[in-house]
Amino acid sequence: MWMKKQLDEETNPRRLELLHKGLGHGTLEFLRLVWFPAVQNFEHLYAEWEVRDYSNGFRYLDLAYMPGGVEAAIEIQGYVPHARDIDLRRFKDLCWRHCFLALDGWTLMPVAYLSIMDEPKRCQQLVLALIGKFIAADVPPALTCLEAETVRFARRMLRPFSPTELAGHTGVSERHARRILHALVEKELLAVSSGKQRYRLFVLRT
Repeated sequence: MWMKKQLDEETNPRRLELLHKGLGHGTLEFLRLVWFPAVQNFEHLYAEWEVRDYSNGFRYLDLAYMPGGVEAAIEIQGYVPHARDIDLRRFKDLCWRHCFLALDGWTLMPVAYLSIMDEPKRCQQLVLALIGKFIAADVPPALTCLEAETVRFARRMLRPFSPTELAGHTGVSERHARRILHALVEKELLAVSSGKQRYRLFVLRT
């Protein structure tokens, strides 16, 4: 349904041709193992998105994430074409591509195919951090303001965090931060990353 919507709405014949060819294996695995399990939807996500390059030609991003006017490029890096067999010319071209995307305002997120297959949970955390960087992602409406901000904070983090860090972010006491974290663990929105008798680190539940 997501691909059909893009095909139905696209008027650019170049991108339309690419969409009709279908997505690459790495992109499909990223969507299957990483994006959808983490996000549960494909809103603001576009495949084979066309951008102008530095020589006024056209390039295509594996995936473009564009909520509310911001732009993130997700590039799936396969080991064979991007690492083992890359020649000097292609390596330089790849670096130029990344530079000009950055200068054009894109946030670039290259994801290794091997990471998708070997570390999908870690990649899911990366995706949630990317979303958290751009938008106040949806949170359950029953949460208090501090609980909702804690969930957003957890989505932006690429690692487990402590009650002290949350207290510094929200401006509450460490004791109150710990109460918020325990409540979110009970609501199954956060998980304990370390600590048994006394919880020390927390992470977003995926």
